[in-house]
Amino acid sequence: MDDFPPTDLPTVELTDPATMRVLAHPTRLRLLGELRVHGPCSVGTLSRAVDEAPGSVSYHLSRLAEVGLAAEAPEHAPDRRQRWWRSVHALTRTPSPLDTSDPERSAASTALRKSFVRGLADAHEAYLDAEHDLPPEWAEAASSGDLYFDLTADELAEMAAEVEQLWARWLARSDRDRPGTRPVLALYALFPRP
Repeated sequence: MDDFPPTDLPTVELTDPATMRVLAHPTRLRLLGELRVHGPCSVGTLSRAVDEAPGSVSYHLSRLAEVGLAAEAPEHAPDRRQRWWRSVHALTRTPSPLDTSDPERSAASTALRKSFVRGLADAHEAYLDAEHDLPPEWAEAASSGDLYFDLTADELAEMAAEVEQLWARWLARSDRDRPGTRPVLALYALFPRP
């Protein structure tokens, strides 16, 4: 969908294998995710969020900056001692898995998408570890599960489009400044069972 997600930051289509390999690092994926969820952050804040030393976080952020996925945000720093960073894009897309014209790009895309999946599984496990510490209304509102459907390829594509439309509607309603809100991670994967 062209308007998914509705935001002032663009979507980036990764085509360069080297860029995909840089992003495939789990710490870099987490840092980029933090910047996208929370907006511009200091190295110290990011260090605590990903449980990495500030020097390591600075290194990974500089690698993301080298490939155009993150940028310094000095306008947010209260003084020159703090380094702040921001995400350059709202959403990352990878090339179609069917495009095998460049085997190196195809391998890098597969590695990146596998890293995405591992990161999402880690995030879900972290939620399960913290679930009992949440206010009851948040724990009861959360949901996860899986279903199997017998669909044609066209129906699978139609279902994926409907899910993206649903997400776009809820993303348009999302407002981190509204009282009572907190970041909520939504996961979905639609694929033919191997």
